[in-house]
Amino acid sequence: MPTAPVTEEVVTSPVDVPALRAWVVAHAVDGVETSTSGADGSVLRRPVGESWLEVVLPASGPPVLRSAGPGAAGALEVGRRWLGLDLDPAPGVAALADDPVLGGLVRARPHVRVPGAPDPFAAAVNVVLWQHVSLAAGRVFAGRLAALLPVSPAALAAADPDVLQREVGVTGARARTLVALGAAVAGGLSLEPEADAGLRAVRRAELLALPGVGPWTADLVMMRCLRDPDVFLPGDLVLRKALGGLPAREAARLAEAWAPHRSLAVVHLWTHHALDPR
Repeated sequence: MPTAPVTEEVVTSPVDVPALRAWVVAHAVDGVETSTSGADGSVLRRPVGESWLEVVLPASGPPVLRSAGPGAAGALEVGRRWLGLDLDPAPGVAALADDPVLGGLVRARPHVRVPGAPDPFAAAVNVVLWQHVSLAAGRVFAGRLAALLPVSPAALAAADPDVLQREVGVTGARARTLVALGAAVAGGLSLEPEADAGLRAVRRAELLALPGVGPWTADLVMMRCLRDPDVFLPGDLVLRKALGGLPAREAARLAEAWAPHRSLAVVHLWTHHALDPR
């Protein structure tokens, strides 16, 4: 049987590849993505619908997206969103370059982008799994969940919370949140990218109405899945450390000056202080 030709796209938009590589490798889930890294860079591959997507993040040169088959065009679009190519950082860079807190970071790395989610529902599930644990521990939970059942709204809505607790290793409350999230999305809650700010606010309220979903979880889903460019996470421990250990309320007050580009500010702080410090 003939093999479908591979469609390849070389990214021409400016991208901070080291920052992007640090993000996607740190968030890769065993059993969902395959990730290989070496001196030449990193390659990640994952299924997208009936096709597949490969993201090449070289040690030098621009990123490359590859796919094949009838779903290749859609898979490449998913890849662009995954790399943050759907949100132009230039307005945020112009607004934040002279900020007394962020200016040095932004000027040093003007091509840092806000990565998106190749699968918005799976990304939201992972955000729930990362509540109150390290990123590494959250990846372990996500890998166990992917090995247990399809990470789809219908499958999670029908799951037994006790089984999730036992097999994935999460708390009972976290397991019930996963089931509630699956049921909400199966019932019509959209986690797809949304350009309308009013609709994004509605989605956030719907997320906050779910048991076990607080502002940190809802806002991270808003940033990664719904692509809200103006999200800040004042309760995030890494962000607070990056800001000198500020209490959450003071961190939120400080971040008001970064609106409407707070998502970009978050990624700069995470990148510099945790993912790819220089």
